[in-house]
Amino acid sequence: MSESDRQHGNEELIHYLSQLPSLQSFEEKDLEGLVRMSEVRKYEPGEFIIDEKFNDNWIYFLVSGIVRIVKEGKEIRVLRRRGDIFGEMAVIDGSERSASAYAIDETVCLALDASYMDRLSDTERSVFYSILYKTFAEILAERLRLTTEELVRAKEEIDRLQGM
Repeated sequence: MSESDRQHGNEELIHYLSQLPSLQSFEEKDLEGLVRMSEVRKYEPGEFIIDEKFNDNWIYFLVSGIVRIVKEGKEIRVLRRRGDIFGEMAVIDGSERSASAYAIDETVCLALDASYMDRLSDTERSVFYSILYKTFAEILAERLRLTTEELVRAKEEIDRLQGM
């Protein structure tokens, strides 16, 4: 691939990323930095993406496809939305992966190695972290809302069964 082709491909990727809901608060220069720290990864149906209990620094942005999130062999979520992020919790708190991820069909992800952020200048790193963590907070708040709704439904079902 020539440098011109690579640059054109990066411009298309940056434009595409700017359309993702989870990345809309990033400016173009921040998206350029994100692309420099990332890899585009393609997965076949059933292919493993993340291993539960493993430690690494990769964060994944779903570009296309469907990803199954599994905890201790049980499906806990299916990600379908472009821009969905997964793998962020291990990066946020430095612990091992809390769940595994598998491609359900042909899937493309932008994989960000968070350790690259340590190589940025102090100013760039501060800006990048603030934008990224704001994005994480929004996503985690949405997940917490969904989990709370599931918990309420489960408690109602338990109460209903106990009343029988």
